[in-house]
Order: sequence, then C-alpha cells, then structure tokens
Amino acid sequence: MRTRTRRLSLIAAAVVAASVLGAAAAVAAPGIGSGWPYETKAHGPDAKDYTLAAVGDIACEPDDPDNAATPSSLKCGSPSLGGYDAEFATAKQADAMKPDAVALLGDEQYEVGKLSDFEGSFEQAWGGLKFLERPAPGNHEYYAYTKKGDNEAGQNGTGYFAYFNGHDQAGTPNTAGQAGDDTSQNQGWYSYDLGNWHIISLNVECNSPAFANDCSTTDQGLLAQETRWLAQDLKSNQQQCTLAYWHQPTFSATTASTSTVPASAPGAGGQEGQVADAWWKLLYANHATLVLNGHEHAYARLKPVDPNGVPDAKNGIPEFIIGTGGEALDTLAKNADGSFANPNVVTGYDQGYGTMKFTLKPNGYAYSYAPALQGAGLPASALNYSDAGSGSCRR
Repeated sequence: MRTRTRRLSLIAAAVVAASVLGAAAAVAAPGIGSGWPYETKAHGPDAKDYTLAAVGDIACEPDDPDNAATPSSLKCGSPSLGGYDAEFATAKQADAMKPDAVALLGDEQYEVGKLSDFEGSFEQAWGGLKFLERPAPGNHEYYAYTKKGDNEAGQNGTGYFAYFNGHDQAGTPNTAGQAGDDTSQNQGWYSYDLGNWHIISLNVECNSPAFANDCSTTDQGLLAQETRWLAQDLKSNQQQCTLAYWHQPTFSATTASTSTVPASAPGAGGQEGQVADAWWKLLYANHATLVLNGHEHAYARLKPVDPNGVPDAKNGIPEFIIGTGGEALDTLAKNADGSFANPNVVTGYDQGYGTMKFTLKPNGYAYSYAPALQGAGLPASALNYSDAGSGSCRR
C-alpha cells in the first residue's frame, strides 16, 4: 500500500457523501455542491483538467506586541516589503483561479513562522483558501532569524504545523493534518493525487533540531528516512504525471546569497542543495514532469535539465521558481549583456508579485504566470510581463 499522509481523493469522497446526504434531506444550502470549491471531478481514465495554484514566500511579520523587538523594516507596513498589499493581491489572484488545490512552496510566514504570526498575517490574506492549501515548509518556518538587527529564535516548524494541522489550547500542534505528519518520524512530507497527477510535498529544512541538524540522505537520520520514503513513493506511483515541490531550488536564478544549487554543480553550497540534488536524481529516474520551488523572491522558468543541470529536452525536468507571494523581492542574476547568468533560465521576473496557475491535464499541463502587484516604488508598467506555455508528461 502506498504510504500517504493526505489525499485529496479523501476530501472529494467526503464532499460527495455530504452532497448525497444533503440531497436526500432536501435541505442543501444554495450553491453547495453545485460548483467550485465543492464540485468533484473524475479520476483515472475519465480524469479532466484540474487547476493548481502555486506560490511561496508570502506573508510579512505582523506589527503586534509579540514582535515588538523586531525592527520595523522587517514587519508589515515597511515600505521595502510587499506587505499586506502584496499578500492580499496574490491571494485574490489565486482565488480567482478557482483552484482545486494550492501548492505553497515554503516561507509562508516571516520571519520565523510563529503561530501568532500565521494568525496575524498569513491567515488574513490566504485563510479563505486554507482547506485547499497543501504546504511545504521553508527555512523561515524552521530556522532562527538573526539578520538585519533581528534576533528571533527558530520555531522548528511548531507554528507551521499548529496553523495548518490545528492545535490544542496550549498551541501544541496536532500530530497529523493537511501539512502531513508532525512527529519524530515524519516532519511533514506527504503526497496526494489530483486527477492523473501524483503530487509530492517535501521538507528540505534539515539543518534544524527537528532533523537533529543532519542533512545526510544516506544514513539513518530523519532526512535519510524522507529520501527513502520518496524513493518508495515514486516506485509505487501509478499516475501518468508527477509533480514535486519543496522550498530551496535546486538550480538558482537570483543573486540571493541563500540560494542553493546541487552538490554536483559548479559553485555548489549548502546542505539543502545536496539534499535537493539527491531528490532530483530520484525524480529524474522516475520520469517526473515538474519541480516547483520558492526561496528566491522572483519568478523564473528553467529549461528541462538532468540532475547535473545539463539541458535534456527529452527526459529533463523543468524547474519553476515561484517565490513572489509577497516578501521583499530579490534580483535575477544577469550578465553584463542582460542575459541570464544561469543559461538554463528561459525567462524570469523580479519586478512584482504573482501566483502561478497550472492546468493539470490527463497527459500534460499548461502554465500561466502574470503579476498581480508591482514591487515597491515601481511603475504600473512593471506589470507588463507574462509567461505561458504547455508541456507533456513523460512517464
């Protein structure tokens, strides 16, 4: 039996059951069961198109008593951040897509993802889509933040799991929920199916106490267990198309000093990069269709590549970086002639905020990205960017 902590099909079954009961009693509320977000869709050979919204790096730190010691430049209201305006704009954009699911690509809540921060910021903009959200954590949900005059202790995922999985009166997270299991054996990695698509959410924040600060993918630590789980999950997968997402990208597109690249590539750095490299090899060997990441606060679409970053039009995996949910923007790395420093970057955008729309088809996909709000101090012309296209599943 395939190991899964959450499956959208279970939600669909529950909705169908509720609709049947409501119809029998003839008291169904107007609109319930008649359309998005309560409609159900076929799976397997009769599967239709599904909409997946995707974005990461979203919510500013609320300016409240819990954050009195945080510098004002890092909190909601700072002119250097997208702030509430940006996170509300991207949430509204996602809502207009009427998605069947929302892939959150990490760093949902800055600076360290306390539960009170999630409730005071992320919830205000993105809470209306919460039951559709399938998150992955980022470094800001796990690690301490000690930059730019701040000094906040790492939450080790506690606020993240408490928000998405629910919690008791003391704020202790439930051990399972829509963010996956929160236990000593599983730090929130999981998979689910959407039509003919198998979708995998991974936790790459291994340099944390939850992972015993062990980023090895081959020993007996928690990260190695996650990597073995991924291998088995991919082996058991029977779906036509496969999509995986986690926070730090395997191949970088920006000048951000925290960006990661695989250990096998020139300039490799960071333990998370080595982890992502091991996962990329597994996904490539199992003919995965797409990889999504956040972490770099920009949008970029990269060519299909093999695990070494070599373009491979036949069997390579395209990487999408979608870190434009609302935090301060990064700068895409470019050469003096204006070309992208990473030659595998096909297109990119670092002038505003936006959410990606994927249309997941039975044997392929379409994508569409357009900004919802320009960056601080930029003119409306910064919104004159779009990227759209399509691709096929390679399984």
